Amino acid sequence: MLRGQQERLRKKLAQIDAALRKKPAKSPRVIERRIGKWLGRNTAAEKLFAVEVLVGKGRAVGLRVSEDPSKTEWAQAAHGAYLLRTNCTEEDPGKLWRWYIQLTEVEDAFRTSKSDLGLRPVFHQKEDRVQAHILVCFLALVMWRTLELWLKAKAMGDTARQVVQELGTIHSMDLLFNVRDRGETRLRLVSKPEPLAADLLAHLGLKLPTRPKIIENVVEKNRL
Repeated sequence: MLRGQQERLRKKLAQIDAALRKKPAKSPRVIERRIGKWLGRNTAAEKLFAVEVLVGKGRAVGLRVSEDPSKTEWAQAAHGAYLLRTNCTEEDPGKLWRWYIQLTEVEDAFRTSKSDLGLRPVFHQKEDRVQAHILVCFLALVMWRTLELWLKAKAMGDTARQVVQELGTIHSMDLLFNVRDRGETRLRLVSKPEPLAADLLAHLGLKLPTRPKIIENVVEKNRL
């Protein structure tokens, strides 16, 4: 792939250079954007080329293209390889790779808290709030990993996100009414799951309550 992108860039840059030498362009910036577009289409090879637009009398009259042999040799040697840089003194590559995967899982927990758990970005200005945000993200990671391991133990594969989405179709509703000798009473009802959600619950060994439940000591939401 690297060699193919190099050839495409060489060919295209040579075509642009030949066209400019035959008929200079009025705007060098337009040519620069055109070159940037082609470099962006060939990201594996773009760093191997140094391209300069030659300007004469305010017009783009050609290109000066050069390739660094040392960069080409390094790109060919590293292409398709995964390089990790760390300040850890551990020499076992297996351990370093596992630590790196754990890091990616922590980063994924931040995305999980914002997407799957529906927590919006919050900007903090106090250290204790920052620590609390980190705790929430850590709990999101723990919950997510627990769900993944639970699904694997049930031979359900790596389908945590699909399970959360499907179980999200199950809703609960609170009914408020006055009862003699009890005053205001709150009953919580759970909706009947859709067939797919019901199958997931059965595989996980979970049962939804089928009878209303009296809920007490509910903290009402503050309305602004």
